[in-house]
Amino acid sequence: MAATTREIEAPDPLARSMQRDADTHPADDQIGEKMVLNMGPSHPATHGVLRLVLELDGELVTKATPDVGYLHRGDEKIAENMQYNQFVPYTDRLDYLAPLSNNVAYALAVEKLMGWELPPRGKAIRVICCETSRISAHLLGLGAMALDLGAMTVFLYTFTEREKLYNLFELLTGARFTTSYTRVGGQIRDLPETFIPQLEQFIDGFIPQLDEIDRLLTRNRIFVDRTRDIGVIPRERAIAYALSGPNLRGSGVEHDLRRKHPYLDYEKYDFDVAIGSAGDCYDRYLVRIEEMRQSVRILRQVIDKLPSGPINVADWKNMLPPKSHVLTKMEELIHHFIVVTEGLDAPSGEVYFAAENPKGELGFYINSKGGGVPHRLKIRAPSFVNLSILPELLPGAMMSDVVAILGSLDFVMGECDR
Repeated sequence: MAATTREIEAPDPLARSMQRDADTHPADDQIGEKMVLNMGPSHPATHGVLRLVLELDGELVTKATPDVGYLHRGDEKIAENMQYNQFVPYTDRLDYLAPLSNNVAYALAVEKLMGWELPPRGKAIRVICCETSRISAHLLGLGAMALDLGAMTVFLYTFTEREKLYNLFELLTGARFTTSYTRVGGQIRDLPETFIPQLEQFIDGFIPQLDEIDRLLTRNRIFVDRTRDIGVIPRERAIAYALSGPNLRGSGVEHDLRRKHPYLDYEKYDFDVAIGSAGDCYDRYLVRIEEMRQSVRILRQVIDKLPSGPINVADWKNMLPPKSHVLTKMEELIHHFIVVTEGLDAPSGEVYFAAENPKGELGFYINSKGGGVPHRLKIRAPSFVNLSILPELLPGAMMSDVVAILGSLDFVMGECDR
């Protein structure tokens, strides 16, 4: 277990003075008219199309009402009219900062329904997808948060590293952003020959850059003053609101699905779960910094132990036959046609599978009545659940602190609205 450290004591005379004034003259006792302010849906600090209806008493937030749904596309209803594999590209558009992780989580849910288990190499490839996606998503989250708080240099560092990752994604999947790489039962292709050497090259260059980002922010007086003791989520409230991911672990709750409910052979990898102590914006930042280090640690182990062999499930009734056979043999051509037009022969039943995504617990509930199309599909979006604490978290904060709090929660409206 890796606990984040809070070594910096940064006394703030202005904060103490404001607290004395608040204790002496509570806001409720002061005569004045409160102002209602719409923050978003077109605001750079709301990270998409989140709208916050804020009630202000001067600079103090007295009430906050999040208004979501501006990016709603009806993904769950669309899934009821699509074969299981046809829905894979829609998972790219959930947390669109980590599409590979979404692909993997959805495929694992359907494979749980089918009763399938991937061969070792297929699992290892998916771990690579998940951990590189975690690094990419955390880099953007930290870069955007730092930019919101005035640290533009950090933003440039993080986006330079993300560009290198996007080059790796393009090599692996053929796309940079909406990858659609995973299929139910495996992947569309194996790792290219040059992928592992380029991944090792990225890892070796990434750690020094991460250390530089750490030095730029972690002991920066302005950043510490803007994040320390701001947006505090106590452990009990984090659990009560069902928060997950770094936002939960930042409040001191050691809960990581890779450790608590292992999948993809995560129990075979040695890594630490980063947790915070105070549950403030600063702790959530520290947790994400440490998680990127642990992701690199996992990736090195995957590279060292990468097995050979098949990458897909060997269920030829539900999997597409090899392309060379399709082009030369009538039976395989007919089978290919049946699988593509009718989809999987899924059993009846219901399953729920959750994966530890960069934003938290991404879960898929599938209700099947048999055949190639789900009867019902429900997505447990971590960003939607994490945002539910805003009406309790924002009141009492200064208006300038709202930007820091939103940045520390690191949400994506694509999966929030779905």
